Amino acid sequence: MTLSEIIQDIHACAEDMLMYERKYNILSETFYAAYSAGEEPPDHVSVLEWNDWAGAYQIWLRRRQQYQAAIQALEEQNSLMQIIEKAILTSPNLPRPIRIISMFLLTSSTTGFLPLA
Repeated sequence: MTLSEIIQDIHACAEDMLMYERKYNILSETFYAAYSAGEEPPDHVSVLEWNDWAGAYQIWLRRRQQYQAAIQALEEQNSLMQIIEKAILTSPNLPRPIRIISMFLLTSSTTGFLPLA
């Protein structure tokens, strides 16, 4: 799994968790502690939602661990700026012109020189 995919999963899970947090007015961490201790929803309709919420939280936790491990491994070989530059260059989410502009801004702000290519 790439760093980009890990981050996308983290954000997707966070969006799911936020929806449930707003609905039930409780943070996912608090919910998950009670859920893990065996608490069940007051009605059978919420069972599926609680299972989905717990699943999103578990995936979020796992992806956060994967992210930390990946970043730690990358930081052993690169500076944070190099990691960011590589992410911009390889990001499938950014259109090519945006990647070029981003690299231009990064390069000119860190070196004081304009990139040649």
